[in-house]
Amino acid sequence: MTQFNPLTVAVQMDPMDGINIAGDSTFHIMLAGQARGHKLYHYLAPDLTYRDGRVLAKARPVQVQKVQGDHFVLGDWEMLDLGRDVDVVLMRQDPPFDLSYITATHLLERVQAETLVVNDPASVRDAPEKLFVLDYAHFMPPTMITRDLAEVKSFLAEHGEIVVKPLYGNGGVAVFHVGANGANLSSLVELFKEKWVEPFMVQAFIPGVAEGDKRIVLVDGEVMGAVNRIPGKGEIRSNLAVGGSAAKTELTDREREICAALGPELKARGLLFVGIDVIGGEWLTEINVTSPTGIVSIEAFDGTDTGGMIWDAIDVRLAARAAD
Repeated sequence: MTQFNPLTVAVQMDPMDGINIAGDSTFHIMLAGQARGHKLYHYLAPDLTYRDGRVLAKARPVQVQKVQGDHFVLGDWEMLDLGRDVDVVLMRQDPPFDLSYITATHLLERVQAETLVVNDPASVRDAPEKLFVLDYAHFMPPTMITRDLAEVKSFLAEHGEIVVKPLYGNGGVAVFHVGANGANLSSLVELFKEKWVEPFMVQAFIPGVAEGDKRIVLVDGEVMGAVNRIPGKGEIRSNLAVGGSAAKTELTDREREICAALGPELKARGLLFVGIDVIGGEWLTEINVTSPTGIVSIEAFDGTDTGGMIWDAIDVRLAARAAD
């Protein structure tokens, strides 16, 4: 039996009672870590405190088990010094990617010299999903980021059908398909401008989305698996959270080319667990670095231990830090 060095791990995530353990990647990573003997703590982003040069988290030890509704047991509150008391911090709370989220990255960046934070908080802050991907525009469908209705109308006229979505959205929320007649486009743009202060993203509609939106997981820059997410009836959104279904899949040559192009940069930025989205086997749409999902479905189809692979990559990172 493989012997693992037990670690103390603080997990910054959403409340434990609200997660769906059947598909939650963070819970799955916690299970894999606990199986290796790691001591886990749970805390929320608002539980962070900066005091006299130290970053603290009001946290509780947690044990997890694969029983929905009885999937966790929390211990008594402790005040952890994230630089001194833990080996690893997993930054895994879901977006919105707002000022609260950005503030958490700034605070966690201050413990990086002492404790490994996954994913690297500065890189998470500098690589929001729908902006970082612009570095790889040659792999993307035609894309616009704007608040200008005239520009959107011009883009629609050029491409026939478009998709409009918030720049910092997640989980398929507020993703709209606009047909060639542009019905309600003006009202939609007005709504986006009222709801969000930042610009929004507009992309040419890719009909291949009906055949699925592939989530490919990379761990420290290497492909660890993929799952095809197929939209529900009458939907263009394939996110599992909004009714999409998962299917076994393989990578196309184009997708391997995309992963080969992204991998070294992800590794260099300390983005250890990343999920990219590809439509039609060729069109890159997002690089998810905040709290990517998909590993539960991948393991179910491929029989891989993706959670274990993530911990293996963490061990390699820790060993490299110790050797410096």
